[in-house]
Amino acid sequence: MRVSLAIAWKEIQAYFTSPIGFIVALVYLALTGFFFVRSISGTLPEASVELYIVATAWIMVPLGPALTMGLLAEEQKLGTIELLLTAPVKDWEVVLGKFLASLSFFLVTLTMTLFYVLLLGAYGNPDWGPVWSAYLGIILYGATALSIGLMASSFTRNQIVSFVLGLGILLMLAVIQFASDLVEGVGATILDQIGTIYHLDDFTLGIIDTNHIVYYVSLTAVFLFLTIRSLESRRWR
Repeated sequence: MRVSLAIAWKEIQAYFTSPIGFIVALVYLALTGFFFVRSISGTLPEASVELYIVATAWIMVPLGPALTMGLLAEEQKLGTIELLLTAPVKDWEVVLGKFLASLSFFLVTLTMTLFYVLLLGAYGNPDWGPVWSAYLGIILYGATALSIGLMASSFTRNQIVSFVLGLGILLMLAVIQFASDLVEGVGATILDQIGTIYHLDDFTLGIIDTNHIVYYVSLTAVFLFLTIRSLESRRWR
């Protein structure tokens, strides 16, 4: 765990000293601010939570891969990944460290959006339960998006390819629930359950369902496992 934390700290410093990190953070804050204003325009503040959080989740579809596209792809391009893999460092420690770095940067950026929550409280009388449960949902969704982006970054040396691959996977998981309208019965239920955005609905209503938490945690774990396996496969190339 100490090795993972050291890797995470190194990557966190890189996030805060590179223009990519600041650009992603600024774009995220600008878009969430825009959707916050749109969500409360002409509606009660209490009614804005669902629209705002769902819009925030959609923003993570491109920004998740943008945050992670260089974490492993750039290491492979520069050849530094070989140093990591030949050092007395386990693959899971490398993956966990990279993931913790991206998650930490995301949480710091997300914390800045609490300013909007303060405005919501200042000009309205919202039910705080749905607000905080919605933030829990977006954190879980964000972790899933970052794990998918990290996996995509492990497959290629090219950051653009990594971004497009991560974007494609996230977009597919986000829109697959709409396909449930084309089928009926068990098929529709399965498609709904697979969709990542679908599981946010209860969080925006103030309902913390363990099934949704297990879904996001499990999906995150699966993609991190696949990332570890991807790194392990490099030892045999």
